[in-house]
Amino acid sequence: MEIVGAYEAKTHLSKLLERVTKGERITITKHGVPVAVLQPVDQEKNIDTKAVIMELRRFRKKNKLSGLSIREMIDEGRK
Repeated sequence: MEIVGAYEAKTHLSKLLERVTKGERITITKHGVPVAVLQPVDQEKNIDTKAVIMELRRFRKKNKLSGLSIREMIDEGRK
């Protein structure tokens, strides 16, 4: 894994991203301290947004608030 400084990362971001698409991992440091890692996206963790929205809609149809508003629930939680 290569290590690059924040300034270099900012200056050469497009080149670094190209390398990441080829499978490399690159650590970005600020004053020598690691602060971020550029790495390829894990496709197994890639979430199907439409499926999540549909699941939330199904959940909302099954679970009602019984007349409570979100504001009332927030206020109740603050007591």
